[in-house]
Amino acid sequence: MFSKACEYGIKAMIYIADQSLKGNRVKIGDIARHTDSPEAFTSKILSALTKHDILDSVKGPYGGFSINVQKMKTLEVSKIVAAIDGDSIYKGCALGLKECNNDKPCPLHDKFLKVRNDLKKVLESTTIYDLAIQLKHGNTTLIG
Repeated sequence: MFSKACEYGIKAMIYIADQSLKGNRVKIGDIARHTDSPEAFTSKILSALTKHDILDSVKGPYGGFSINVQKMKTLEVSKIVAAIDGDSIYKGCALGLKECNNDKPCPLHDKFLKVRNDLKKVLESTTIYDLAIQLKHGNTTLIG
């Protein structure tokens, strides 16, 4: 459903939020290890999220990535998806056709509209804080 970059970005943000709740900044190696993602690719994704002012980054030996609690409580997952993948997840054809629309629909077009709309609602109503709290309490995992 999500691109690999988006999957890694969401998982990284959840881990960073979890660690930020504990008052920790995290290094890229720790993030990659705890999210089972490639370090170089994750670094590139987190750099993009930092440029979009979604994530805070401090350079140097005491640096790392973090996000303040106030920001994570208002940061919807949809904003992370938009920063990494744009809005293609809400507009793309289920079958990958270039010209799929209401006038010239693919066989799944009408059924997929509801799925996309429901997905958008979920991503817009879920914050990184919501997901980090689930991880903190051991209700969820990032590796599997």
